[in-house]
Formats: sequence, structure tokens, C-alpha cells
Amino acid sequence: RVYSAKNKAYGLFSEESELAQTLRLQRQGEEDFLAFSRAATGRLRDELAKYPFADGGFVLFCHYRYLAVEYLLVAVLSNLSSMRVNENLDINPTHYLDINHADIVARIDLTEWETNPESTRYLTFLKGRVGRKVADFFMDFLGASEGLNAKAQNRGLLQAVDDFTAEAQLDKAERQNVRQQVYSYCNEQLQ
Repeated sequence: RVYSAKNKAYGLFSEESELAQTLRLQRQGEEDFLAFSRAATGRLRDELAKYPFADGGFVLFCHYRYLAVEYLLVAVLSNLSSMRVNENLDINPTHYLDINHADIVARIDLTEWETNPESTRYLTFLKGRVGRKVADFFMDFLGASEGLNAKAQNRGLLQAVDDFTAEAQLDKAERQNVRQQVYSYCNEQLQ
């Protein structure tokens, strides 16, 4: 839920992506998930070493299925300290992973990646805070580059519709009707 609520962008693996190559081998059964995730974590550590300003954290690899679609979630999570009250009402320090503020996260739609090689929508990653892209080291680790920018695509489509309705000198009701037709068409294409 935390991932779904955040601003995401789409990316693509490069042909040289080491992560994509080893993930493909893991998916074909040539390597188990634990060995894959340990090796990938080592590569991420090596990539982090190239960027002295990059924050560290705990690396999470989570393979899961949701609504008949398989995903791999890769995240770097920060460790935070807090206080907790136990059953005896004693206050003790505790540590937890800060999932709510994670901004270095990518999700690979394994089903889409394997069944539709031409897809540009199988890899999503968090855009991060306003004005901040996903850390360069993480994109380098993934062997990915930003592909489709959904917000920019949507803005371009809306601008084209507005330009069309202005040039056609449509009244307010007709403009709204054209927008509704475009919306319906786009929705049908997603089905």
C-alpha cells in the first residue's frame, strides 16, 4: 500500500543490466532466490561505494504474487530508533525499518517482463521527494533508465485535447463531451 500511494515512474532494463540477467537465470531455476538476492545485495553495496554521499540502509528483496501477477520489490530501507512500552509498562528502546518514508524502491512486474518483452511498463520506481529523482546509484544497480513518464504523457494528451477543442471552437458542453470520449477510449485500451 505504501508503494502504491507514492509518485512512480517507469523504467526499462538496459541490455547490459546485470540484475536483469541474473534475475532471468533465477527465474529459469538456475539459481535460488536467496543466492540471487545475496549476490544482488553485494552488487548494490559495490555500487553504493562509488557514491560517497549515498545513504545506506537495509536491502529488501520481496518476491510476491498479487492477483495472479508476480512481482519483485527491491527497496533500501532506513533503520530508525524509537521507544516502546512493554506489557509491564516499561519504556524500552526499539528499532524498526522506516517503510513509510522509503524513497529508494523499485518493483518489477515479473509476469509482464517475461510475457511481453516489448513492454515499457514492467519496471516502476519511486520518483522520490519533489525535485529529487531516485538515487543514481540505485538506477545504476538496476541497470535501468527512466522510460515512460506517465504524468508527462498525460499532460501532453490533455494539452492536445484542449488544443483540438479550442481550434474547433467548441462550447463548454462539447469540450466536456470530447474529454469524456477521450477518457472512455483510454480506459477501453487499458482493458
